[in-house]
Amino acid sequence: MDIGAFLRRYPPFDGLSEERLRAVVRATQIEHFAAGTVILRQAGEPAHHLSVVRKGEVELLDGGLLLDLLGEGEVFGQFSLMAHESPTLTVRAAEDTLCYLIDASVADDLLESSAGVAFMVSSMRRRLRRAVDAAQPETPDPQLRPIGELIRRPAVTIRPGATVAEAASLMAAERVSCLPIAAPGERRPLGILTDRDLRANVVAERRSPDTPVEEVATFPVVTLPVSAPAGEALLSMFERGVHHFPVVDAAGALVGVVTDTDLMGLGRDTPFAIRSAIERAGSSEEVAQAGRDLPAVVASLVDASADPVDVGRVIALVVDALTRRLLALGQERLGDAPCSWAWLALGSAARQEQALLTDQDHALAYDGPPSVDGWFADLAAFVTDGLESAGIPRCRGDAMAVHPMMRRPLADWVAALRGWMDDPGPEGSILSSIVFDYRHVAGALDAQTALDAVVREARSHPGFMRHLGRRALGQAPPTGFFRDLVVEAGGEHAGRLDVKHGGITIITSLARAFATGAGLTERRTIERLLAAPPAGTVDRGTAQELAEAFRFLWEIRLTHQVARVRAGEPPDDFVDPHGLGPVARTGLKEAFRVITRAQRSLALDLGVRPP
Repeated sequence: MDIGAFLRRYPPFDGLSEERLRAVVRATQIEHFAAGTVILRQAGEPAHHLSVVRKGEVELLDGGLLLDLLGEGEVFGQFSLMAHESPTLTVRAAEDTLCYLIDASVADDLLESSAGVAFMVSSMRRRLRRAVDAAQPETPDPQLRPIGELIRRPAVTIRPGATVAEAASLMAAERVSCLPIAAPGERRPLGILTDRDLRANVVAERRSPDTPVEEVATFPVVTLPVSAPAGEALLSMFERGVHHFPVVDAAGALVGVVTDTDLMGLGRDTPFAIRSAIERAGSSEEVAQAGRDLPAVVASLVDASADPVDVGRVIALVVDALTRRLLALGQERLGDAPCSWAWLALGSAARQEQALLTDQDHALAYDGPPSVDGWFADLAAFVTDGLESAGIPRCRGDAMAVHPMMRRPLADWVAALRGWMDDPGPEGSILSSIVFDYRHVAGALDAQTALDAVVREARSHPGFMRHLGRRALGQAPPTGFFRDLVVEAGGEHAGRLDVKHGGITIITSLARAFATGAGLTERRTIERLLAAPPAGTVDRGTAQELAEAFRFLWEIRLTHQVARVRAGEPPDDFVDPHGLGPVARTGLKEAFRVITRAQRSLALDLGVRPP
């Protein structure tokens, strides 16, 4: 069997066009490894090829612990190759083995394609499960595992004042990719130096080896507690754009370091890959091209049974990355801003609860007179157009910074929010459910602190609190007589139910009312629900039930949207309950019952009729 025919049988090569497969074959060489040969060494030289097992088997070893065996058609080296970093495992021939080695330039292009990204996630998930099983078979969910359990060695640190030459030598000797910086006698880390810092801030800038590490490292360092769940830690890495987190105990003392590869099973997850493409984009067209891979990212995460609420957060973080890159490109085109400013995500984007069917919701605040608005109008138009080209449609309600009402001096935003709390009026009634969910995305102006202060005042405005409550009661879940599911009677969605507006949006509105009434500024729906009970705006049992219902409805929504995209149809929120199976239909009914009970309780508190 020739090379092309063999590769065609296995992912990620099975979906390639004939032309692209021929290019892969031209870049492939064959190499034999005798039993016991170390092909890649943990913390050693980065991989230079994407390797495919043709005959035989290779072992994946972590410090001598066997994690996995790869056989015919299976791939290794992809994570080291994509990250341009040392392998996180040792790869050793378990028997006489024949491998196909694919040149890095061709392999990089393959792995960054949609098919390659899907393959990376699939293989990463498999290896994560094998790694967790080998280390702790009783762990039910790897994403809930405390990161402290992933630390296999004490952290190697370096003192302040050391040179980059000393740091590089220490990293090579200890085979580590980062060094927390700690003062003598102190275990609390002050900063962190990574191999990326050495490449970008020393080698690329041709600095002297005698440069102090403080000049090229990151200060202050962000740490995580040993109890942080692995899934939450990974999302924090993605959100902050880092790949290492020092881990500390309850007293703040350094315990060790975890990396993205530790957390996600030996490699870079799909969100990291797409964000890397966005950050490398040199034009709005390249940003748009990278953004169009988002549906494939979401499909891969859904296939991997990722937490549905976390998937919504990943989507929002990718949109953030698109926005920041477009803002940077826009400023390069327009020149320096006339004053400091802040770009704010609104609505579902602010809550980091976005699905494949999403749109743009954003605003601009600036610290200057209205006369500077023209510059910001041009910037907003550039970003809005770029996001639309990347597959994020414009908001039908015009809640975008491109419109003058969504682009104001910060003082005017503060006044507007206070005015809406005194008397929502037509404008405030429409915008309160969007603008009162906000989150800083970019810009030096600290608008969020000023707006948070206003939101904390909301509970002293009983009229506005009743307004928020009525919005949460404005629509009933789609359950009818004897609790049957109510579907659309006619039109293009006949026979289906709206899982977003009939469930998810109602829970979102309930959570906003509960949190605002408690004087809280949490933004995500589940965080709002779980933070509100101590203030007495909702009982703990109801809050927990709503949080569970929210997560379940999100899973139904995302699975439905991915299925539509794969069928070549646009994503929507209208689910056919008969296509879900009896267990899922029962879950839907129970979720809607939870919402109905919560609405009735809120209606009783407000003294109004329930929906």
